[in-house]
Amino acid sequence: MGILSAALITLIGVNWLSVGIAAFRLSPKGSAPLLDGQQPFVSIVIPLRGIENFTPETLASSFALDWPSYELIFCVADEHDPIIPVIRNAMAAHPAVRARVLVGDDRVSANPKLNNCVKGWHAAEAEWVILADSNVLMPRHYIQHLHAAWRSNTGLVCSTPLGSRPDGFWAEVECAFLNTHQARWQYTGEALGFGFAQGKSMLWRKPMLDAAGGIQMLGEEIAEDAAATKLVNRLGRKVHLVAWPFEQPLGRRSLEEIWSRQSRWARLRRVTFPFYFALEILVGALPPLLVGFAAAAAAEMNLAAVAAAILAAIYLPEIGLAAMKRWRLSWLTLPSLLARDLIMPMIWTRSWLSGSFEWRGNTMMIGTETSELEQVPAL
Repeated sequence: MGILSAALITLIGVNWLSVGIAAFRLSPKGSAPLLDGQQPFVSIVIPLRGIENFTPETLASSFALDWPSYELIFCVADEHDPIIPVIRNAMAAHPAVRARVLVGDDRVSANPKLNNCVKGWHAAEAEWVILADSNVLMPRHYIQHLHAAWRSNTGLVCSTPLGSRPDGFWAEVECAFLNTHQARWQYTGEALGFGFAQGKSMLWRKPMLDAAGGIQMLGEEIAEDAAATKLVNRLGRKVHLVAWPFEQPLGRRSLEEIWSRQSRWARLRRVTFPFYFALEILVGALPPLLVGFAAAAAAEMNLAAVAAAILAAIYLPEIGLAAMKRWRLSWLTLPSLLARDLIMPMIWTRSWLSGSFEWRGNTMMIGTETSELEQVPAL
């Protein structure tokens, strides 16, 4: 009984600690960071493939940044991609912003996103280069937030995606995954000295990465953000996060899409950081519930009352964090949190097995070892 009680207190305590760290680490929404020194010229490399629900809006946001001098380099692999005329229309609507489109595919790795970025990286003229996903909704102070997070020991600054504008229950579930779960734990890891890169937005000092072997070094791992984390650590530097994560508008989502996306990310974490991934089974509501049920059964306590108390102890701080930071909250939030925590153990278990997944039209095969990855060509 004593061991079970101690385990339950530990699981809930760690959860509270992560909420507290995230609450302290994140700045108020919308506040512009203060910068010391100059505002250098910046290159923003954006890989694109196809047109998504919010493409016009996310594209337009990149042309409206409050920064004195920057360039946009849009990278497209296929010359027939329908996104190209959309980009050119946005460029024509914002002639004052320096922008260009580069078309072609450099096969430096099995990662199609990285291959698409290579030409943009080599074409970038600035010392500071941001690799930004096309579905990031950039705030006006996007570059300020990234630069403000750079410190003397920084090797890379990045941002987690913050889910917004969900349409339907499963999109709410994705918000539950992205915001008060993944973002919270990523900020906790950074605060404890275990910063992990996130590929949504990455600020690099170009001479530093070039001296370490160049952008192709990000192909050493299955995912470019995992490779970035390990490369920065080898350089004796740290991965730091912005003080406010950037939004990713979601729109409508299905259970199949949630399962596919979360399974893909989980498998990538499993093969790149297996030790840390193994610990993920301990987060969420299920572990403390199971321990609490065992303790309640031993003490002949009411299981329903114990379950209600544990769920309140887990979810109220999480909902409080979302309310404090003005993240997505609705009447579907609590059911979404419950659905997320039921799905997570299933995804974790499935991720230890090999298999393939789809990423933007590319079939990727992951084995049970970190070295087992291949991009399966389309027939």
